[in-house]
Amino acid sequence: MTGRYSDGVTTTSNTSPLPATAPALRVLLTLAAATVTLLGVHLAQDLLTPLALALVIVIICEPIRRPLERRGWPRWTASTAVIVLSYLILAAMGVLLWIAGAQFVKLIESFASAGLPQPLTDLMAWLQSAGLDEGAADAAASLLDPKTLLSIAGSVWSTMLGVATALFFVCAYVIMMAVDGARYRDAPRLFGAVKGATMSRISNLTSGTRRYYVVNASFGAIVAIIDGLALWWLGVPAPVVWAVLAFVTNFIPNIGFIVGLVPPAILAFLVGGWPLMLGVVAIYCVVNVTLQVLIQPKFVSDAVGLSLTITFFSVVFWTFIIGPLGAILSIPLTLFTRMLLFEADPQSTWLRWLSGDRDAVPEQEDSPDGGPESASESTQTDPDDGVGPAGIEPTTSTV
Repeated sequence: MTGRYSDGVTTTSNTSPLPATAPALRVLLTLAAATVTLLGVHLAQDLLTPLALALVIVIICEPIRRPLERRGWPRWTASTAVIVLSYLILAAMGVLLWIAGAQFVKLIESFASAGLPQPLTDLMAWLQSAGLDEGAADAAASLLDPKTLLSIAGSVWSTMLGVATALFFVCAYVIMMAVDGARYRDAPRLFGAVKGATMSRISNLTSGTRRYYVVNASFGAIVAIIDGLALWWLGVPAPVVWAVLAFVTNFIPNIGFIVGLVPPAILAFLVGGWPLMLGVVAIYCVVNVTLQVLIQPKFVSDAVGLSLTITFFSVVFWTFIIGPLGAILSIPLTLFTRMLLFEADPQSTWLRWLSGDRDAVPEQEDSPDGGPESASESTQTDPDDGVGPAGIEPTTSTV
């Protein structure tokens, strides 16, 4: 194509629109890129998981910086306060897990030295009378064998040692992130004019993460206290262990209630048989279902804007990708993924809406009568006015 400007200069242009990628091919490319990325995250989970945990803890503790800086405290003192508060949270988590793990191992060792409890022997006899052969009954009962539980306790103890090692890296990350946080507070002032939308998305992510953990910690503390007192009243051994477990599993959406119920229910069966086990299950169902299933999801949904299906799937997905800690970090990781992939793309508004984001509202089309004209109409001109769209004199082109 050749074109002639008003000064007589003739130019030649060979540009042509690039062919559009087929929708099916775009989907396949996106899935392929996501698979490669997630595989890399899975292989690097030992490096990324402490980093993600430290980031979440710093996000939770960051609001303490603002009132200190408003009172005139230097930035380094405000950063120190964030670090100290983060370390207190880590120390409290470590102490609770250590006490719970030690009591659990001691409890299982006492059961292992005492031999098979009577309720377990009765269960084996009942399974055989129900039609199972001796091998199947032994295999079913072996799951509750104290020796099996002792091996599980040993693996739990080794896992806790691994967690303690990871906490060392978490503590190091906390210091660096808290110090960098003071510098990053200048980002809205420096780049707000050109990166305002990005700053807003990051702010929404951090505030949503903070609200989510505050809600879960509040409900988890209530559930842990009620469950612990109920188990102590029923006479179930080590109620503190199960109260700590109820608090921790409350951070696992949807299925945390079941994870926190199974161990004390099994222990109650070994100690007091079916009546005590049914009593534990009944109390957990009344307390945990009421608080964690009926009341808490409403607050969590308001805090993070994720649908129940997405929250449930995110627990399974991130646990598979980065290990057990992925169940606790599943919601922040899902929010980060949604922000990274969808919130910056106006064409992905419907995907955000499907995920449960209440702020994802489609843009309303302007009415033809009173609304502003569309982009194509605004650039059209009267063929008789002699002026182009931007006041540029039209030129003549020949092919």
